[in-house]
Amino acid sequence: MSLSDLQDEADVRAPKPVQGAASFSKFMTVLQIIADSPGTLDIAQLTKRARFPRGTVYRLVSALIAEGLITQSGESGTFRLGPRLLQLAAKTWEDSDLRTIARDFLVSLRDATDEVVHLAVPSNNQMVYIDKLVGSSTVQMKTSIGGQVELHSTSVGKAWLSGLPDERLLEVIKGLELKRHTAKTLTTPEALLAELKRTREQGFAFDDEENEPDIRCLGSPIFNRQREPVGAISVSMPVYRHDARRHELCARLVRQTAERITAELSRIL
Repeated sequence: MSLSDLQDEADVRAPKPVQGAASFSKFMTVLQIIADSPGTLDIAQLTKRARFPRGTVYRLVSALIAEGLITQSGESGTFRLGPRLLQLAAKTWEDSDLRTIARDFLVSLRDATDEVVHLAVPSNNQMVYIDKLVGSSTVQMKTSIGGQVELHSTSVGKAWLSGLPDERLLEVIKGLELKRHTAKTLTTPEALLAELKRTREQGFAFDDEENEPDIRCLGSPIFNRQREPVGAISVSMPVYRHDARRHELCARLVRQTAERITAELSRIL
């Protein structure tokens, strides 16, 4: 084989640059930065993190907004992942192992309580609903699969936080904004940590109208085989249907259901 033949063969084997790959990489860099710090970076801060020319970042952001992959707050000018990206992610969550394993347990929990039941997983310092079952009541929560909620003001968020080891927990809380949603929202790290201590002791979290007025929720964490929290489930109801008896019943059922899902998850995965 001649030197020329060897060179031709090497040229065939060598990977050829993919057209548009560099631009795609820049889009992904910007998306990842926004996903890691949702609602906290404006265009100047985003440019600094991305280390691209300001004009390049403007063009990338404009294209991502036009495609619904990110959104920009009109007040602060900060960015979050957009509805189209969340819808695409929801397609994946529908087929997730956790959702499949948990489904029968969630159905039993819904039937036993006749209330709204959620399954959520952590994503970028928020919780994302990957399943929802409703009871027979005409009063329902305005939540949906793919919807994001905050960690500090929801039972699924506080349940997941309670399962973290102390060092990781403090790290996560340090990165939370702790926004006030109602008069009862916990907005200081000290108050949140005290609540998480109670959550660990009792095995369930309680959202006492902290995320939505007139809605109370009880949630418990789900763990994998390594005892890492991978999600949480909750039972939600309007205040007028919540009393001491139902509180005790739903707390016991949500805790037991989470334990059963954890056991099944550890057995199968």
